[in-house]
Amino acid sequence: MSQLDTLPKLDVAAIRADFPILQETVHGKPLVFLDSAASAQKPECVIKAEVDLYHHYYANIHRGVYKFSQDATEAYENTRETVRAFIGARSTRECLFVRGATEGINLVAQAWGRAFLKEGDEIILSEMEHHSNIVPWQMVAEEKGATIKAIPVLDDGSLDMEAYKSLLSDRTKMVAVAHVSNSIGTINPVKDIIKMAHDVGALTLIDGCQAAPHFQIDVRDLDADFYAFSAHKAYGPTGIGVIYGKEDLLDKMPPWQGGGDMISTVSIEKTTYNDLPHKFEAGTPNIAGGIAMGAAISYINSVGFDAIEAHEKAITDYAMAVLGRVNSLRLIGTAKDRCSVISFVMDHAHPHDIGTILDRQGIAVRAGHHCAQPMMDRFDIPGTVRASFGIYNSTDDVDRLVEGLQKVVDIFG
Repeated sequence: MSQLDTLPKLDVAAIRADFPILQETVHGKPLVFLDSAASAQKPECVIKAEVDLYHHYYANIHRGVYKFSQDATEAYENTRETVRAFIGARSTRECLFVRGATEGINLVAQAWGRAFLKEGDEIILSEMEHHSNIVPWQMVAEEKGATIKAIPVLDDGSLDMEAYKSLLSDRTKMVAVAHVSNSIGTINPVKDIIKMAHDVGALTLIDGCQAAPHFQIDVRDLDADFYAFSAHKAYGPTGIGVIYGKEDLLDKMPPWQGGGDMISTVSIEKTTYNDLPHKFEAGTPNIAGGIAMGAAISYINSVGFDAIEAHEKAITDYAMAVLGRVNSLRLIGTAKDRCSVISFVMDHAHPHDIGTILDRQGIAVRAGHHCAQPMMDRFDIPGTVRASFGIYNSTDDVDRLVEGLQKVVDIFG
């Protein structure tokens, strides 16, 4: 009996049938897609949600009195309620739609940072952050004269919480960290991180891109001040995402961008801004993407996080065990609390060469620094091969990966 047999069942064959692209072949081989951490594949219901809009009721939203506009507005705003429930927000006013987590983090860095950061203030990040949770803070810190500090990463890929405690002070104004590392899969103790930040009067932003598809998020239980995620990591479309913010904080922040829909009144002399969430949503949005994001979240809900977590944990545990036995392979990041992302290097073979050899076997992995160069520097490596799993993966995919890696061993020794 395999480990999967002892856990809540997820019908992988039925799940895979929902994803048209998984029926494709690559170089004549059945596709093994192990790059969901970069961008997950899309189920038919998500594709249909976009197509249905353009086929049957497309119109701009929030402005029209005619039926198509009202129908599109209703579908788009229904997603906001779906998002609110998905992350446990108190109100839809706290759920801002953006192009993705990158834009959401930039929104907070610019709107909050420009308004409230002062010279000498400190921002705490971590060594494992995605560039999208580093560069926006560097930009505003340089402008405002603030300082950035980083929580070190331990040898197993977990955060050094004692070092984090020592970094905190009354000068700390923002702590911005990933819920899950995109490069090595570590799940960070963000609830503790948030409480410790609040104890010194600091705010927090959590990058939840790698958490949203894999386990239940509750922003109120975490007490996060801001929380960002992108739809495309969670089986939804590109070009749409969410930045959650506590309503009292968003009320105090000035808009980041100006334009249509974020205004109440406009004259040449003065503008008054719209209510939340629209105050931060200038211009015509990604209407089809917003509607399809709702379909993706509904799909995740239909599968259920209990089944998702159990299934992905079993696959990840299995992969960690069998990959650890591949000759010359070294796992990067072995923290106990981890999600379905595995990074590794191999002696004598560059990650890009490994990725190319695997591609010829129909296996899609990511090779490089994963937009996490400080993390690669921490482990003194140029990059890794990253295999990341979604609800449509199985232990058979892991076995195919191991077979492909054996070819790398045969070529490079």
